[in-house]
Amino acid sequence: MSRKPFVALVGRPNVGKSMLFNRLVGERVAVTHDIPGTTRDRLHGESFWNGLTFQVVDTGGIEIYQPAGARDDSPLAEGSKDFVKEIIDQAMIAIADADVIILVVDAQFGVTAADEAIAEILRRSDKPILVAANKVDDRRHADEIYDFFSLGLDIVIGISAIHGLGLGDLLDELVKTFGALDAEMWDDEDDDHLKIAIVGRPNAGKSTLLNKLIGEDRAIVSAVAGTTRDAIDTDISYFGESVTLIDTAGIRRRGRIEAGVERFSVIRAMKAIGRADVALLVVDAGLGVTEQDEHIAGYIVDEFKSLVIVVNKWDRVEKDAHTMNAFRDNIRERLHFVRYAPIVFISALDGQRIHQVLEVAYRVWEARFLRMPTSDVNRLMREAIEKHPPHAKGTKRLKFLYAAQVRTDPPLILFHVNDPTQVHFTYKRYLENQFREVYEFEGTPIRLSFRARDSRPARTGEERQAIE
Repeated sequence: MSRKPFVALVGRPNVGKSMLFNRLVGERVAVTHDIPGTTRDRLHGESFWNGLTFQVVDTGGIEIYQPAGARDDSPLAEGSKDFVKEIIDQAMIAIADADVIILVVDAQFGVTAADEAIAEILRRSDKPILVAANKVDDRRHADEIYDFFSLGLDIVIGISAIHGLGLGDLLDELVKTFGALDAEMWDDEDDDHLKIAIVGRPNAGKSTLLNKLIGEDRAIVSAVAGTTRDAIDTDISYFGESVTLIDTAGIRRRGRIEAGVERFSVIRAMKAIGRADVALLVVDAGLGVTEQDEHIAGYIVDEFKSLVIVVNKWDRVEKDAHTMNAFRDNIRERLHFVRYAPIVFISALDGQRIHQVLEVAYRVWEARFLRMPTSDVNRLMREAIEKHPPHAKGTKRLKFLYAAQVRTDPPLILFHVNDPTQVHFTYKRYLENQFREVYEFEGTPIRLSFRARDSRPARTGEERQAIE
């Protein structure tokens, strides 16, 4: 198992980070995210260059608080604690959670005190740093990038995010940086035991849940702080089976950096999800499903990880006979794209229903390895088509020839059809639901792939890898 490298875009507001982010991941996001209704705020996305896929995170502008009347380009005033604390708190989180950092600056505005303060912190880290001098929109600004070498960072590249100029040079340097890094930063040894990521918004009770899972009737095998993973891994024994709990807790909202910390917490959740088999999405019962929960759930779907929704702090909710069902219905509505995920209502503080968490997570993990007989796959496919034939596009009608499950972990069903372009996403969802009615695949995504019947050779790509 491996995870993709993470690249964080860091810098003060209004330097063009979001525009650069959209350039790097915008088109790919539009193409690959084909799940309707999944809420996204475009904080993170996937990019690809020279055969390498990596994650890009837009950290948002590092807000600057300076003494009243101070100019943005004035020297950092002594005693400006808010200014320094804001930079340190946000930049240090980015340093801790990213593999490579791109410091985005405004070439037209020139070097500011904020740029210098951020660069000073970045220099103290062991993380590779590239400077993207943005807004080099024409030759008049080309020479202005050299001023940014004064920041003490070796690589400065002039770009125009709005026009796409210089992005190839930036990506080339980025790929070189990946090559220079130790592969162990994102490669894990293959193993076959259950790995669970505990994710969710700050203050949802992730740490309390972790402590309960570790402390009650279970022996701790080891607890190792990952030096390159920036998370705490705890190995426990669950009925004689090894289970690794990946904790993403530790980021808390604090004063005026609330928005920045909330954004940075996504990075940590993404990294944990990438290494896990099953994600426990911890939801605060007092708040219900928040936008942050939706974003994290969407990323779990994108990574094809299994999911258990854990509603914590259930002891604080005033209840009657209908409260739990109403709450469950609300979750299904907000997270409609993961209706297959089981929901567990707990109180991590009191230990209420804590035993169900690992029970359900283990059951969900086993569903990832469920394999359907080919005869059942084709029978269910034919029955689904007879019940609801696909709509024709023009004079051409979509025809299904045969299908087979070619992979597990997660399950992948390969359909051979006459024209894959005619398969609408709504029909994909319909087929998935038909399979789930017979084979539940609890908490586990099902991947559906469609191949033209005239593809040669017959077994390539995913199908060949699965067979091998």
